[in-house]
Amino acid sequence: MTEASSTEWSLSATVPRREHIPLAILHMISATVLFAASSAISKWLVATYPIGEVLFTRTGIALIVCAVFILPQSGLSVFRTARLRHHALRCISQASSQVFLLIAFSMMPLAGATAINFSAPLFATLASALLLKEPVGRARWTALLAGFFGVLIVVHPRGETLQVGALFALANAVLYGSVTVGVRSMTTTESTQTLTIYQLTLLTLLFALLLPLGFVFPATADGVWMLVNGVFIAAGQYLWTRALSLAPASAVVPFLYLSLIWASILGFLIWGEVPTLAVLVGSIIVVGSGLYLLWHEKGARQAS
Repeated sequence: MTEASSTEWSLSATVPRREHIPLAILHMISATVLFAASSAISKWLVATYPIGEVLFTRTGIALIVCAVFILPQSGLSVFRTARLRHHALRCISQASSQVFLLIAFSMMPLAGATAINFSAPLFATLASALLLKEPVGRARWTALLAGFFGVLIVVHPRGETLQVGALFALANAVLYGSVTVGVRSMTTTESTQTLTIYQLTLLTLLFALLLPLGFVFPATADGVWMLVNGVFIAAGQYLWTRALSLAPASAVVPFLYLSLIWASILGFLIWGEVPTLAVLVGSIIVVGSGLYLLWHEKGARQAS
């Protein structure tokens, strides 16, 4: 992120807006369910198909789904923007973060990479405080740190995670946190529809560059799952973007931790992975931190 773009984001954050925090939290929780389901489908597909193909098909299908709903209402005006550079930077950051995470998975234990990846909300909160001048407060910091502590219990990283692969996982977390704050800033001038359509269009174009590295024509059943995967990504991305347009990043980002809960449930149902005691204890802490933040935000809204 350049100094100029940081200044622009800071200035755009000064535009007054009305917050809808409980509704934003509901949107974010719904998005985590869809993203967890998409991750489970993607994990199933990459056992047979190249990663580039899976990424391209899910974003391409998501783009088509969103276009079907958005274009009849907004027309081509949805592409009208004065912040094309920011859309491009956001897309490059998101694509890069996924590449970094895959490299981290190839170089270090999955549990360690996952633990570092879930530090993204901390970077998002820090960036929102520094760049967007959003108040974080003791309650939000408490929920963030408690949720992250719960994640650490679940993935129980060990000393071997501190290696080169950890640097790639950390880069992914920083980029993902920055993207979250960037989207929050862009909602002052960009609609949810514009943010969603630009993200999916640019990501589809980028992931298309990976197709020459490998492509397998899908079987009928797998083609259906690719279609479902794209639909889940489309709905999840819209809800995620909408959540960030309704409330500060530090208020809704902690609920991303719930993805770990849904992933554990899907892992048990699909692959028979039985949750350990660490998963159960950590999950309780994660859910508890989210419920505490929801209670606090509702109280603050009623008092205002």
